[in-house]
Amino acid sequence: MSLSLIDSHAHLDGKRFADDLNEILQRATEQGVDTILTVGCDLESSRRSIELARQYPQIYASVGIHPHDAETASKEALNELRRLTTTSDKVVAIGETGLDYYRNHSPHASQKKAFIDQIRLARELQLPLIIHDRDAHDDVLQILREEKASEIGGVLHCFSGDINMARQCVDLGFYISFPGTITYPANESLRDVARALPIDVMLVETDAPYLAPQQWRGKRNEPAYVRATAEYLAVLKGLTLEDVARITSLNCYRLFGIGTVDQSTRIAYTIRNSLYLNITNRCTNACTFCAKFNDFTVKGHQLCLQSEPDLNEVLTAIGDPSRFEEVVFCGYGEPLIRLDLVKAVAKKLKEQKVTVRINTDGQANLVHQRNILPELEGLVDSISVSLNAADAATYQKICRSEFGEKSYTAVKTFLTEAKKYIPTVTASAVALPGLDIDACRQVADELGVAFRARAYNEVG
Repeated sequence: MSLSLIDSHAHLDGKRFADDLNEILQRATEQGVDTILTVGCDLESSRRSIELARQYPQIYASVGIHPHDAETASKEALNELRRLTTTSDKVVAIGETGLDYYRNHSPHASQKKAFIDQIRLARELQLPLIIHDRDAHDDVLQILREEKASEIGGVLHCFSGDINMARQCVDLGFYISFPGTITYPANESLRDVARALPIDVMLVETDAPYLAPQQWRGKRNEPAYVRATAEYLAVLKGLTLEDVARITSLNCYRLFGIGTVDQSTRIAYTIRNSLYLNITNRCTNACTFCAKFNDFTVKGHQLCLQSEPDLNEVLTAIGDPSRFEEVVFCGYGEPLIRLDLVKAVAKKLKEQKVTVRINTDGQANLVHQRNILPELEGLVDSISVSLNAADAATYQKICRSEFGEKSYTAVKTFLTEAKKYIPTVTASAVALPGLDIDACRQVADELGVAFRARAYNEVG
């Protein structure tokens, strides 16, 4: 599997890269880093970044004035930034802009004015923002809100705030970017942020030539090293490097329009060491938390089917299943709606001694008007059933089943029956704010099945 990483923030225009940039880019390519965003900090570095983007196909540019140089952000300078965005279609953002109350190279008033002016420029041009924030969290958030920066979004680069700030930034439509500092032994607070957020709002960066990951700490950072940051993030999130690369690259594509999107995995897609099968987008529920009402993406995979695949299409998409720990029927739809296909595929998989799991809403018996669980005996090793509530009224409010309130009783009956035919049965519930997870767990205990709480903001 080829790796495709994006270094979402570097400063390749500086003198420290002048003598060996070609070698640096080659090392990046060798590590799977195929796209780099080099970021302007003043007019001159913005011009140089654009020139690099013209010269190298894998490089893109932003233009901006850093808070250190805020006093240079005159009306004329802002006009020049505006002009620079028209000189190349590879200019994809405004920034690096923001506030820095740590170095204080410019007065706070000048920093705020330059920041506000660049937000307004970004809104005018409909370009995302690249935000620098150091020891200025409250003022950064206040200005982003007052200036309606959520209309264009952007990224908090080299994020240094706490979990609460990160969530506020995400609510404003901003991504959170992690540099090599996440690997520093003393930086547990940043790792806490990474653990708490869904990876769907994360980018990775080097900030080269600064902030090299721990194994190169104190040396010149370069884009190839973003792989080490992605590897570290993968461990924190319980994912593979390929997962992190795919997801953060998709996030860059959505934010900046750079890189490419792999749409080859609509039917069979990998997360960690499991292969998931997306065989339908139909569902008997319209759950309030279901992400498909906004976006058919799971962990960077595009799962909106153009048509429902047949048996041969599914088997072709699977390829050699022995590469995976398990094969899971779980896409953006209810797999047991297509019961015959599930049975046919599972039979082929069991012939190859592959572990098979189904994730389901537990309403298949209502769909097919019979108890379908005996038909799964010997074909399915485990089944996870979405319980999602401790009573019928709450279930219907959350899951909005087409079968009405009788669906909750059907789910519980399905869980009880499943124990007779499938070795491992688990009830799950999405931990929505205000939902009594302990009450859901108690229902599972009463039914005699295992229970798992799922994070409501993490899909896949």
